[in-house]
Formats: sequence, structure tokens, C-alpha cells
Amino acid sequence: MTLDRSLIRHFSTLEDPRCALKRHHNLLDMIVIAIAATLCGADGWVQIEEFGRSKQAWLKQFLELPNGIPSHDTFGRVFSLLQPEAFEACFRDWVEAIRAVIPGEVIAIDGETLRRSHDRGKGLAALHLVSAWATANRVVLGQVATEAKSNEITAIPQVLDLLQLNGCIVTIDAMGCRTAIAEQIVAQGGRYVLALKGNQSTLATEVEEAFIQAAAREYTDVASEVLETTEQGHGRRETRRYRTLGDLSGVPRSALW
Repeated sequence: MTLDRSLIRHFSTLEDPRCALKRHHNLLDMIVIAIAATLCGADGWVQIEEFGRSKQAWLKQFLELPNGIPSHDTFGRVFSLLQPEAFEACFRDWVEAIRAVIPGEVIAIDGETLRRSHDRGKGLAALHLVSAWATANRVVLGQVATEAKSNEITAIPQVLDLLQLNGCIVTIDAMGCRTAIAEQIVAQGGRYVLALKGNQSTLATEVEEAFIQAAAREYTDVASEVLETTEQGHGRRETRRYRTLGDLSGVPRSALW
């Protein structure tokens, strides 16, 4: 079956909230212009309008544009009427359709607080987003908003629910180092690399002692591999060394994972 990657096709189910008699511009035309402009770096409705006018001849090849390019006020007014959840669902489906699944692709789950997203006057804290970033395709596959970084643990399973993980490797920092999250990733067909720190103190101690014991034996008769990378940038040279340990007999809690 041929996968439909058309932006218009994926947004065709989005409900137009405007009165039919007062529509001077097609909703799908406006959505395509706004997304294309944003992908090209437009920041705000004024720049989206400017993008549309500068690319009108090109856009006319596949959009109807019955009354030309909408004004920035029209863009802002129409988009403010759209249901955010419905728009997000359409956008996510489109991103999933255009995403070329690469065997072993790494999907990084991470949380980030948006700068200047707070409003002290209204008592609103800064917005914190947990996102799934496809490192090879360089696209965000899904996002869930939380009220604080401490709520990441409840948002991570929601983000995972949005994703197709077959053949992918999911990486998460220590916040996501939990058996339930590991089980969910495996159940969805993926594999995981989770950071292990003090929040899993017993497991972390067992792993550290296992490496110490293996090192004392100079890794003789131990399943182990070493990788070293060197990077040059920002005026410094950085070397990283990684070692894996395949013998988990000294990590009793590994059975839980």
C-alpha cells in the first residue's frame, strides 16, 4: 500500500470553525502556507503572510487561493478558532507519514522548559514540554505539555503512546529509568537505553560493583566491548570512552529489566 504523505490529505478532516458564508480563504490553503512558512523559519503571523505573498506563484500551483494570500490578522483569527488537540492530531499523523523509518533509529525522549512562556500576572508557570526527537530524521514526532519538570514521569508514557517504535531505540535520561517505561517500549516493538543514576540507587550500586569486579579481572572471560569517540568543537577536544558489560550475573536486579 502506498503511504499518503500529502499535507492536505492529513488535514482534510480538520473541522473549519468559521461560518460558511464568511469564508474568503480556504482553511487548507491557510494551513499549508502556515506550516510551510514555519518550516522556513517564519516567526509569527506577519512573517507567515510575507512568506505567502513572496511565494504566491509557487503556492498557486497546488493551492486554490481564491482571494489571494490571507492577511496576518486573518491567519491569527482563524488559527485561534481551531481546536488545538485536533490540529495536533492531524499534524502528528502527517509527520508520521513523511517520516522514513530507519532501522535502529534513535528516538530521544527529553523534557525542556520553554523560555519566556510564563505569565506571573496570570499566575501561569513556564510551559514544560516532553518531546520525542527522531535523531536521524531530525523531526519531533510527538510532544506532551506538563506543568513542571517533576511531572515528566507521567508525561513520558503519554509521549510513547503517540509513537511507532518498531525497530527503534528509545533513549531517556534518568527520570525515565523505570521498569514500567521499559516494558512499554518493548511492548511497542522498540528497544531502550536508559540513564541510570541515584533515583535507582540499588540497581546503580549493583551495576557499579559489577564493573569494578570486571575491571579487577581486566575483563578476562567477560562479554565486554569498548568504544571511543573524539570530537573537536567550541575550542576544545572531547574524548569519550564507553564500555559495555554483557555479564549481568553480578546485577541481581537486572532480572526486573
